Amino acid sequence: MRTSAFLYPWDVVGDPDAPARIADLGVQQVTLAAAYHSTRALTPRHPGHRIVTAEYAAVLYPPDEQRWAGRELRPYRQAWTASDDPFAEAVEALAGAGLDVHSWVVLAHSSRLGADHPDTSVVNAYGDRYPWAPCIARPEVRAYLVDLAAEAAVRDGARGTELESCGWYGFAHLHAHDKVAGVGLGDAAQYLMSLCFCAVCRAGYAGQGLAPEELGAAVRHALAPVWTGSGSPDAGWDAVGKLLGADLAEATLRWRTEVARSLQEAVTGAVRAAAAPGFQVLLHADPAPYRCGANVGVDAGHILSVADGVVLPCTGADAVREAVLGPFAGRGSDVVVAANLTVVRGMGGSPDTLERDAAHAASLGANQLRLYHAGLASDPDLAVVAGALSRLG
Repeated sequence: MRTSAFLYPWDVVGDPDAPARIADLGVQQVTLAAAYHSTRALTPRHPGHRIVTAEYAAVLYPPDEQRWAGRELRPYRQAWTASDDPFAEAVEALAGAGLDVHSWVVLAHSSRLGADHPDTSVVNAYGDRYPWAPCIARPEVRAYLVDLAAEAAVRDGARGTELESCGWYGFAHLHAHDKVAGVGLGDAAQYLMSLCFCAVCRAGYAGQGLAPEELGAAVRHALAPVWTGSGSPDAGWDAVGKLLGADLAEATLRWRTEVARSLQEAVTGAVRAAAAPGFQVLLHADPAPYRCGANVGVDAGHILSVADGVVLPCTGADAVREAVLGPFAGRGSDVVVAANLTVVRGMGGSPDTLERDAAHAASLGANQLRLYHAGLASDPDLAVVAGALSRLG
């Protein structure tokens, strides 16, 4: 089964041993970050550093000044890797070890964008802004994301791309010093806390026959039991309808689905227009359309009419893989269905069960693997991964 490992350019730049070490795992491909959100990352084997602090969402290559000249929304350049073009430098080194490279592009997730341009952010039913979550219904945000995708995805040496956060982002966010776990939010509350009430979304709800002020009041009323600890822990879309009311829930989802689908169509179209024939376009996705975040909610039939395939979160119990892979089963050998398995123990991964989990994913229709994350994993984790991949063949 074709396998790709996720990497950051800073895992490779300045470490001459990194490409061979990755190739020796038994992977055929690297999914290499070209545009990424802020993070603090461990680099346990790098000869020059142990911690990289990417302070803000940025592109890991020099952006095209002509493309972005005069535009208010534009990508930020990275400043934490000692290279003018860390993506290109890493691609060259990885290709020299016989590895294919696909770009990894994070789109609707940027705290700095929201800090510098507050009006671009999702606004919840209480009026709170989420600076990490650009509202994808806003025309200026959509124009920015479409051009960012085309530029960041189609880099020299990349044979394809994987688009993360290509849809709605919402409440859930691994924020610095997060203090939001005091009240447990189930699926339904997460969805309601992720609904946007900016001016564009208010108009969108009105187009669905909803009065935005009444909808906001209904959301706040539905969430009131959650804040007192008496909310329902039920999961799934039915729980959203139970909390908000089925008709209201369906109307909000229609608006959000229309917005997300049109963005995904525009983004993939722009990437294909910028790329040579055969350039592969995949989306990080979840088959529950109401979900938002890094793995955006999609309808399987629609997204496979737009992209060449999907990367699906498959870490955890068998039931997790069954739920996310089931809607994509039987789609044909020309469609990529990649099971994304975390192999870093300290991040909830299970390298010891990789062989078994990969086989289970394959039995459910997965035809590729993604391993998160070869740069972050310990030496013992990588040794286990290499053994598992050698047995999988």
